[in-house]
Amino acid sequence: MKKKACACAVASALAIIAARDAGASAFALYEQGVSGLGNSYAGAAAVSEDATTVWWNPAGMAWLPAGKHIAGAAAFIDPSTKFSNGGSVAAPGHALGGTGGDAGNSALLPSVFFAMDIGRNWNFGFVINVPFGLKTEYDPTWLGRFQGIKAEVKTVNFNPSVSYRLNDALSIGGGVSYMRGEIDLVSAVNLGLAEAQNHTNVDGDAWGFNLGLQAKLGPQTRFGVHYRSSVDFKLDGDTSFSAPAPSVLNSNVKLDVKTPDNLAFSGAHRLNDQLELLGDITWWHWSKINQLPLVRTDGPFSGQTLDTLVLDFKNTWRLSAGANYKLSGPLTLKVGAAYDQSPIRSAETRTVRLPDNDRYWLSAGLRYAVSKSGMLDFGYAFVKVKDADINNDQSTLVPSRGIVRGTYEGKVHVFGIQYQHTF
Repeated sequence: MKKKACACAVASALAIIAARDAGASAFALYEQGVSGLGNSYAGAAAVSEDATTVWWNPAGMAWLPAGKHIAGAAAFIDPSTKFSNGGSVAAPGHALGGTGGDAGNSALLPSVFFAMDIGRNWNFGFVINVPFGLKTEYDPTWLGRFQGIKAEVKTVNFNPSVSYRLNDALSIGGGVSYMRGEIDLVSAVNLGLAEAQNHTNVDGDAWGFNLGLQAKLGPQTRFGVHYRSSVDFKLDGDTSFSAPAPSVLNSNVKLDVKTPDNLAFSGAHRLNDQLELLGDITWWHWSKINQLPLVRTDGPFSGQTLDTLVLDFKNTWRLSAGANYKLSGPLTLKVGAAYDQSPIRSAETRTVRLPDNDRYWLSAGLRYAVSKSGMLDFGYAFVKVKDADINNDQSTLVPSRGIVRGTYEGKVHVFGIQYQHTF
Protein backbone atom coordinates (compact mmCIF):
# COMPACT_ATOMS: atom_id res chain seq x y z
CA MET A 1 0.00 0.00 0.00
CA LYS A 2 2.79 2.44 0.87
CA LYS A 3 4.51 1.77 -2.45
CA LYS A 4 1.31 2.57 -4.31
CA ALA A 5 0.83 5.67 -2.17
CA CYS A 6 4.23 7.03 -3.09
CA ALA A 7 3.82 6.17 -6.75
CA CYS A 8 0.48 7.97 -7.00
CA ALA A 9 1.78 10.95 -5.08
CA VAL A 10 4.64 11.46 -7.51
CA ALA A 11 2.28 11.53 -10.45
CA SER A 12 0.08 14.11 -8.72
CA ALA A 13 3.13 16.37 -8.63
CA LEU A 14 3.54 16.45 -12.39
CA ALA A 15 3.53 20.09 -13.33
CA ILE A 16 5.25 21.15 -16.49
CA ILE A 17 1.82 22.75 -16.83
CA ALA A 18 1.99 24.45 -13.45
CA ALA A 19 2.39 28.08 -14.46
CA ARG A 20 -1.23 28.99 -13.93
CA ASP A 21 -0.73 32.74 -13.75
CA ALA A 22 1.39 33.39 -16.77
CA GLY A 23 0.30 36.24 -19.00
CA ALA A 24 -1.03 33.84 -21.63
CA SER A 25 -3.19 30.72 -21.45
CA ALA A 26 -1.84 27.55 -19.82
CA PHE A 27 1.88 28.01 -19.06
CA ALA A 28 3.01 30.17 -22.00
CA LEU A 29 4.36 33.67 -21.39
CA TYR A 30 3.41 36.40 -23.87
CA GLU A 31 5.47 39.13 -22.20
CA GLN A 32 8.42 39.02 -24.60
CA GLY A 33 9.61 42.59 -24.71
CA VAL A 34 7.46 45.50 -23.56
CA SER A 35 7.00 47.65 -26.67
CA GLY A 36 4.07 45.40 -27.67
CA LEU A 37 2.53 45.14 -24.20
CA GLY A 38 0.47 48.32 -24.58
CA ASN A 39 -1.12 46.81 -27.71
CA SER A 40 -1.76 43.40 -26.07
CA TYR A 41 0.87 42.27 -28.62
CA ALA A 42 -1.52 42.86 -31.51
CA GLY A 43 0.30 42.97 -34.85
CA ALA A 44 3.51 41.67 -33.25
CA ALA A 45 4.59 39.68 -36.32
CA ALA A 46 4.01 42.66 -38.65
CA VAL A 47 5.14 45.90 -36.97
CA SER A 48 8.95 45.36 -36.68
CA GLU A 49 9.25 48.62 -34.74
CA ASP A 50 12.37 47.63 -32.76
CA ALA A 51 14.69 44.74 -31.91
CA THR A 52 11.88 42.70 -30.32
CA THR A 53 10.93 41.62 -33.84
CA VAL A 54 13.76 39.07 -33.51
CA TRP A 55 11.36 37.04 -31.33
CA TRP A 56 7.99 37.88 -32.87
CA ASN A 57 9.08 37.56 -36.52
CA PRO A 58 12.76 37.61 -37.51
CA ALA A 59 11.77 38.60 -41.07
CA GLY A 60 11.02 42.05 -39.60
CA MET A 61 14.73 42.70 -39.04
CA ALA A 62 14.98 43.47 -42.75
CA TRP A 63 12.94 46.65 -42.25
CA LEU A 64 14.81 48.06 -39.26
CA PRO A 65 17.01 51.12 -39.88
CA ALA A 66 20.65 50.39 -40.66
CA GLY A 67 22.90 49.87 -37.65
CA LYS A 68 22.81 47.87 -34.43
CA HIS A 69 19.73 47.72 -32.22
CA ILE A 70 19.71 46.45 -28.64
CA ALA A 71 16.67 46.35 -26.36
CA GLY A 72 16.36 45.32 -22.73
CA ALA A 73 12.96 44.75 -21.16
CA ALA A 74 11.49 43.74 -17.81
CA ALA A 75 7.88 42.78 -17.13
CA PHE A 76 6.56 42.45 -13.58
CA ILE A 77 3.72 39.93 -13.48
CA ASP A 78 1.46 40.13 -10.40
CA PRO A 79 -1.21 37.39 -10.39
CA SER A 80 -3.98 36.47 -7.98
CA THR A 81 -5.51 32.97 -7.86
CA LYS A 82 -8.12 32.23 -5.20
CA PHE A 83 -10.12 29.05 -4.73
CA SER A 84 -13.64 28.82 -3.28
CA ASN A 85 -14.68 25.40 -2.02
CA GLY A 86 -17.85 23.96 -3.53
CA GLY A 87 -18.17 20.47 -2.05
CA SER A 88 -14.64 19.06 -2.02
CA VAL A 89 -14.17 15.64 -0.41
CA ALA A 90 -11.21 14.80 1.81
CA ALA A 91 -9.13 11.68 1.43
CA PRO A 92 -10.40 9.05 3.92
CA GLY A 93 -8.78 9.41 7.33
CA HIS A 94 -7.58 12.98 6.73
CA ALA A 95 -8.91 16.42 7.55
CA LEU A 96 -10.21 18.37 4.57
CA GLY A 97 -8.10 21.51 5.11
CA GLY A 98 -8.49 25.09 3.97
CA THR A 99 -8.83 26.74 0.57
CA GLY A 100 -5.11 27.31 0.01
CA GLY A 101 -4.77 31.09 0.20
CA ASP A 102 -3.69 33.06 -2.86
CA ALA A 103 -1.82 30.58 -5.06
CA GLY A 104 -0.55 33.26 -7.44
CA ASN A 105 3.12 34.23 -7.22
CA SER A 106 4.61 37.45 -8.58
CA ALA A 107 7.57 37.24 -10.94
CA LEU A 108 9.96 39.51 -12.83
CA LEU A 109 10.37 38.50 -16.47
CA PRO A 110 13.51 39.84 -18.23
CA SER A 111 14.32 39.70 -21.95
CA VAL A 112 17.14 41.00 -24.15
CA PHE A 113 17.07 41.51 -27.95
CA PHE A 114 19.76 42.41 -30.48
CA ALA A 115 19.58 42.99 -34.25
CA MET A 116 22.01 44.28 -36.85
CA ASP A 117 22.60 44.34 -40.61
CA ILE A 118 25.43 42.03 -41.73
CA GLY A 119 25.55 42.68 -45.44
CA ARG A 120 23.44 43.61 -48.40
CA ASN A 121 19.86 42.53 -47.60
CA TRP A 122 20.99 40.34 -44.68
CA ASN A 123 20.37 40.86 -40.93
CA PHE A 124 21.33 38.94 -37.81
CA GLY A 125 19.54 38.90 -34.47
CA PHE A 126 19.64 37.27 -31.07
CA VAL A 127 17.20 37.02 -28.15
CA ILE A 128 17.49 35.71 -24.60
CA ASN A 129 14.07 35.31 -22.99
CA VAL A 130 11.70 33.18 -20.90
CA PRO A 131 8.97 31.62 -23.08
CA PHE A 132 7.35 29.44 -20.37
CA GLY A 133 7.27 29.62 -16.61
CA LEU A 134 6.04 31.04 -13.31
CA LYS A 135 4.81 29.38 -10.17
CA THR A 136 1.79 28.28 -8.14
CA GLU A 137 1.89 27.59 -4.42
CA TYR A 138 -0.88 26.78 -1.93
CA ASP A 139 -0.84 26.55 1.86
CA PRO A 140 0.71 23.13 2.69
CA THR A 141 -2.39 21.93 4.59
CA TRP A 142 -4.97 22.98 2.01
CA LEU A 143 -7.73 20.63 0.88
CA GLY A 144 -6.06 19.82 -2.46
CA ARG A 145 -2.63 19.07 -1.00
CA PHE A 146 -2.63 15.45 -2.26
CA GLN A 147 -3.13 16.74 -5.80
CA GLY A 148 -0.49 19.48 -5.50
CA ILE A 149 1.01 22.08 -3.15
CA LYS A 150 3.74 23.83 -5.11
CA ALA A 151 4.91 23.81 -8.71
CA GLU A 152 7.62 26.02 -10.16
CA VAL A 153 8.58 26.05 -13.83
CA LYS A 154 11.69 27.83 -15.08
CA THR A 155 12.89 28.19 -18.67
CA VAL A 156 15.48 30.24 -20.50
CA ASN A 157 15.71 30.45 -24.29
CA PHE A 158 18.61 31.41 -26.59
CA ASN A 159 17.46 32.18 -30.12
CA PRO A 160 19.80 33.44 -32.89
CA SER A 161 18.17 34.23 -36.23
CA VAL A 162 18.75 35.77 -39.66
CA SER A 163 16.60 37.59 -42.19
CA TYR A 164 16.89 38.20 -45.92
CA ARG A 165 15.20 41.01 -47.85
CA LEU A 166 14.03 39.55 -51.16
CA ASN A 167 12.88 42.88 -52.64
CA ASP A 168 11.32 46.18 -51.58
CA ALA A 169 8.13 44.43 -50.48
CA LEU A 170 9.07 41.00 -49.10
CA SER A 171 11.43 39.54 -46.50
CA ILE A 172 11.91 36.14 -44.89
CA GLY A 173 13.64 35.04 -41.70
CA GLY A 174 14.31 32.12 -39.41
CA GLY A 175 16.14 31.04 -36.33
CA VAL A 176 17.15 28.19 -34.01
CA SER A 177 16.19 27.96 -30.33
CA TYR A 178 18.06 26.28 -27.52
CA MET A 179 15.95 26.10 -24.36
CA ARG A 180 16.74 25.00 -20.82
CA GLY A 181 13.91 23.94 -18.52
CA GLU A 182 13.54 23.05 -14.85
CA ILE A 183 10.53 21.89 -12.83
CA ASP A 184 10.37 21.86 -9.02
CA LEU A 185 7.32 20.18 -7.43
CA VAL A 186 5.89 19.52 -3.98
CA SER A 187 2.78 17.54 -3.07
CA ALA A 188 1.41 15.72 -0.04
CA VAL A 189 1.53 11.93 0.16
CA ASN A 190 -1.40 9.94 1.56
CA LEU A 191 -0.01 7.11 3.72
CA GLY A 192 -3.26 5.97 5.25
CA LEU A 193 -3.55 7.68 8.63
CA ALA A 194 -0.28 9.56 8.15
CA GLU A 195 0.95 12.17 5.67
CA ALA A 196 4.31 12.95 4.13
CA GLN A 197 5.57 15.24 1.39
CA ASN A 198 6.99 14.40 -2.01
CA HIS A 199 9.56 16.63 -3.71
CA THR A 200 10.38 16.13 -7.38
CA ASN A 201 12.94 18.09 -9.39
CA VAL A 202 13.74 17.51 -13.07
CA ASP A 203 15.59 19.53 -15.68
CA GLY A 204 16.86 19.27 -19.22
CA ASP A 205 17.18 21.01 -22.58
CA ALA A 206 15.59 21.01 -26.03
CA TRP A 207 15.98 22.48 -29.51
CA GLY A 208 13.47 24.17 -31.80
CA PHE A 209 13.19 26.59 -34.69
CA ASN A 210 11.11 29.48 -36.02
CA LEU A 211 10.31 30.81 -39.50
CA GLY A 212 8.72 34.06 -40.63
CA LEU A 213 7.66 36.15 -43.59
CA GLN A 214 6.82 39.83 -43.77
CA ALA A 215 5.27 41.64 -46.74
CA LYS A 216 4.39 45.22 -47.58
CA LEU A 217 0.96 45.12 -49.20
CA GLY A 218 1.09 48.83 -49.94
CA PRO A 219 2.77 51.99 -48.67
CA GLN A 220 0.69 51.92 -45.47
CA THR A 221 -0.01 48.22 -44.90
CA ARG A 222 2.19 45.41 -43.68
CA PHE A 223 1.43 41.71 -43.16
CA GLY A 224 3.42 39.10 -41.23
CA VAL A 225 3.21 35.38 -40.61
CA HIS A 226 5.36 33.55 -38.09
CA TYR A 227 5.70 29.91 -37.02
CA ARG A 228 7.46 28.76 -33.84
CA SER A 229 8.05 25.04 -33.42
CA SER A 230 7.47 22.78 -30.48
CA VAL A 231 10.48 21.79 -28.38
CA ASP A 232 10.79 18.25 -27.04
CA PHE A 233 12.12 18.26 -23.48
CA LYS A 234 13.80 15.16 -22.04
CA LEU A 235 13.79 16.01 -18.35
CA ASP A 236 15.76 14.02 -15.78
CA GLY A 237 16.02 14.38 -12.03
CA ASP A 238 15.00 12.80 -8.75
CA THR A 239 12.06 12.35 -6.44
CA SER A 240 12.24 12.04 -2.65
CA PHE A 241 9.85 11.57 0.25
CA SER A 242 9.88 12.92 3.80
CA ALA A 243 9.36 10.71 6.86
CA PRO A 244 7.56 8.44 7.42
CA ALA A 245 7.88 7.39 3.74
CA PRO A 246 10.67 4.79 3.42
CA SER A 247 13.79 6.32 1.88
CA VAL A 248 14.19 3.26 -0.35
CA LEU A 249 11.40 4.65 -2.51
CA ASN A 250 13.52 7.66 -3.42
CA SER A 251 14.79 7.38 -6.99
CA ASN A 252 15.79 9.12 -10.17
CA VAL A 253 12.97 9.88 -12.61
CA LYS A 254 12.41 11.16 -16.13
CA LEU A 255 9.64 13.13 -17.78
CA ASP A 256 9.24 13.82 -21.52
CA VAL A 257 7.24 16.91 -22.45
CA LYS A 258 6.61 18.69 -25.76
CA THR A 259 5.72 22.37 -25.67
CA PRO A 260 3.05 23.59 -28.14
CA ASP A 261 4.01 25.04 -31.49
CA ASN A 262 2.14 28.13 -32.70
CA LEU A 263 1.35 30.01 -35.91
CA ALA A 264 0.66 33.76 -35.96
CA PHE A 265 -0.89 36.02 -38.61
CA SER A 266 -0.45 39.75 -38.01
CA GLY A 267 -1.37 42.96 -39.79
CA ALA A 268 -0.59 46.66 -39.41
CA HIS A 269 -2.23 49.51 -41.33
CA ARG A 270 -1.40 53.20 -41.01
CA LEU A 271 -4.52 55.32 -41.56
CA ASN A 272 -2.64 58.63 -41.44
CA ASP A 273 0.48 60.20 -39.97
CA GLN A 274 -0.88 59.77 -36.44
CA LEU A 275 -2.97 56.59 -36.27
CA GLU A 276 -1.92 52.98 -36.90
CA LEU A 277 -4.23 49.97 -36.49
CA LEU A 278 -2.96 46.49 -35.50
CA GLY A 279 -4.39 42.98 -35.44
CA ASP A 280 -3.28 39.43 -34.75
CA ILE A 281 -4.61 35.86 -34.85
CA THR A 282 -2.46 33.12 -33.30
CA TRP A 283 -3.12 29.38 -33.27
CA TRP A 284 -1.63 27.23 -30.48
CA HIS A 285 -1.15 23.47 -30.86
CA TRP A 286 -1.89 22.54 -27.23
CA SER A 287 -3.48 19.19 -28.15
CA LYS A 288 0.01 17.63 -28.39
CA ILE A 289 -0.06 17.67 -24.56
CA ASN A 290 -2.32 14.78 -23.63
CA GLN A 291 -0.67 12.30 -21.27
CA LEU A 292 2.49 12.88 -19.20
CA PRO A 293 4.01 9.72 -17.73
CA LEU A 294 6.63 9.96 -15.00
CA VAL A 295 9.06 7.02 -15.06
CA ARG A 296 11.64 5.73 -12.58
CA THR A 297 15.15 5.38 -14.04
CA ASP A 298 16.96 3.45 -11.30
CA GLY A 299 16.42 1.24 -8.27
CA PRO A 300 14.25 -1.88 -7.98
CA PHE A 301 11.41 -0.24 -9.90
CA SER A 302 13.52 1.13 -12.76
CA GLY A 303 11.45 1.52 -15.91
CA GLN A 304 8.15 1.53 -14.01
CA THR A 305 5.65 4.22 -14.91
CA LEU A 306 4.56 5.60 -11.56
CA ASP A 307 1.42 7.12 -13.02
CA THR A 308 0.15 9.06 -16.02
CA LEU A 309 -1.44 12.46 -15.82
CA VAL A 310 -4.13 12.73 -18.47
CA LEU A 311 -4.63 16.37 -19.51
CA ASP A 312 -6.46 16.04 -22.83
CA PHE A 313 -5.68 19.62 -23.93
CA LYS A 314 -7.39 21.16 -26.94
CA ASN A 315 -5.96 23.55 -29.53
CA THR A 316 -6.65 27.23 -28.98
CA TRP A 317 -6.78 30.65 -30.65
CA ARG A 318 -5.64 34.05 -29.44
CA LEU A 319 -7.21 37.17 -31.01
CA SER A 320 -5.90 40.68 -30.43
CA ALA A 321 -6.44 44.21 -31.73
CA GLY A 322 -4.66 47.46 -30.98
CA ALA A 323 -3.78 50.96 -32.10
CA ASN A 324 -0.89 53.42 -31.92
CA TYR A 325 -1.57 57.14 -31.84
CA LYS A 326 1.32 59.55 -32.27
CA LEU A 327 0.91 62.53 -29.99
CA SER A 328 2.75 65.81 -30.38
CA GLY A 329 6.50 65.64 -29.94
CA PRO A 330 8.25 62.38 -29.05
CA LEU A 331 5.24 60.57 -27.53
CA THR A 332 3.18 57.70 -28.95
CA LEU A 333 0.15 56.29 -27.12
CA LYS A 334 -0.65 52.57 -27.38
CA VAL A 335 -3.86 50.66 -26.56
CA GLY A 336 -4.94 47.08 -27.09
CA ALA A 337 -7.27 44.21 -26.20
CA ALA A 338 -7.09 40.43 -26.59
CA TYR A 339 -9.03 37.22 -26.08
CA ASP A 340 -6.92 34.18 -25.20
CA GLN A 341 -8.52 30.73 -25.12
CA SER A 342 -7.58 28.12 -22.53
CA PRO A 343 -6.69 24.57 -23.64
CA ILE A 344 -8.58 23.00 -20.72
CA ARG A 345 -11.72 21.21 -21.87
CA SER A 346 -13.83 20.91 -18.71
CA ALA A 347 -14.07 21.11 -14.92
CA GLU A 348 -13.28 17.40 -14.77
CA THR A 349 -9.95 17.76 -16.61
CA ARG A 350 -8.96 20.98 -14.80
CA THR A 351 -6.23 20.39 -12.20
CA VAL A 352 -5.14 22.27 -9.10
CA ARG A 353 -1.81 22.85 -10.81
CA LEU A 354 -3.45 24.49 -13.79
CA PRO A 355 -6.90 25.88 -12.91
CA ASP A 356 -6.76 27.94 -16.08
CA ASN A 357 -9.58 29.40 -18.15
CA ASP A 358 -10.11 31.85 -21.03
CA ARG A 359 -8.42 35.23 -20.55
CA TYR A 360 -9.39 38.78 -21.52
CA TRP A 361 -6.71 41.47 -21.94
CA LEU A 362 -6.99 45.26 -21.74
CA SER A 363 -3.74 47.19 -22.09
CA ALA A 364 -2.19 50.61 -22.58
CA GLY A 365 1.31 51.90 -23.13
CA LEU A 366 3.45 54.89 -23.92
CA ARG A 367 6.52 55.19 -26.17
CA TYR A 368 8.90 58.10 -25.59
CA ALA A 369 11.77 58.96 -27.93
CA VAL A 370 14.42 60.14 -25.50
CA SER A 371 16.82 60.91 -28.37
CA LYS A 372 17.45 60.02 -32.00
CA SER A 373 19.04 56.77 -30.87
CA GLY A 374 17.09 55.96 -27.69
CA MET A 375 13.51 54.75 -27.23
CA LEU A 376 11.72 54.14 -23.92
CA ASP A 377 8.53 52.06 -23.63
CA PHE A 378 6.12 51.70 -20.72
CA GLY A 379 3.25 49.23 -20.73
CA TYR A 380 0.45 47.91 -18.53
CA ALA A 381 -2.07 45.12 -19.03
CA PHE A 382 -4.96 43.90 -16.92
CA VAL A 383 -5.77 40.26 -17.61
CA LYS A 384 -9.06 38.87 -16.29
CA VAL A 385 -9.31 35.10 -16.10
CA LYS A 386 -12.82 33.74 -16.53
CA ASP A 387 -14.02 32.00 -13.36
CA ALA A 388 -12.91 28.37 -13.60
CA ASP A 389 -14.94 25.49 -12.12
CA ILE A 390 -13.01 22.43 -11.03
CA ASN A 391 -14.33 18.95 -10.28
CA ASN A 392 -11.18 16.85 -10.16
CA ASP A 393 -12.07 13.43 -8.74
CA GLN A 394 -9.03 11.41 -7.67
CA SER A 395 -10.87 9.55 -4.92
CA THR A 396 -10.78 6.22 -6.79
CA LEU A 397 -6.97 6.09 -6.85
CA VAL A 398 -5.21 3.88 -4.32
CA PRO A 399 -4.68 5.62 -2.03
CA SER A 400 -7.28 8.34 -2.50
CA ARG A 401 -6.27 11.94 -3.21
CA GLY A 402 -9.81 13.13 -2.59
CA ILE A 403 -12.02 15.35 -4.74
CA VAL A 404 -11.28 19.02 -5.36
CA ARG A 405 -14.54 20.71 -6.26
CA GLY A 406 -15.17 24.44 -6.42
CA THR A 407 -14.36 27.59 -8.38
CA TYR A 408 -11.20 29.57 -9.08
CA GLU A 409 -11.15 33.35 -9.49
CA GLY A 410 -8.09 34.83 -11.15
CA LYS A 411 -6.62 38.07 -12.47
CA VAL A 412 -3.19 39.33 -13.49
CA HIS A 413 -1.58 42.77 -13.49
CA VAL A 414 1.39 43.20 -15.83
CA PHE A 415 3.73 46.20 -15.66
CA GLY A 416 6.60 46.62 -18.09
CA ILE A 417 9.47 48.88 -19.10
CA GLN A 418 11.85 48.64 -22.06
CA TYR A 419 14.71 50.68 -23.44
CA GLN A 420 16.14 50.35 -26.96
CA HIS A 421 19.32 51.96 -28.19
CA THR A 422 20.44 52.17 -31.81
CA PHE A 423 24.07 52.76 -32.72
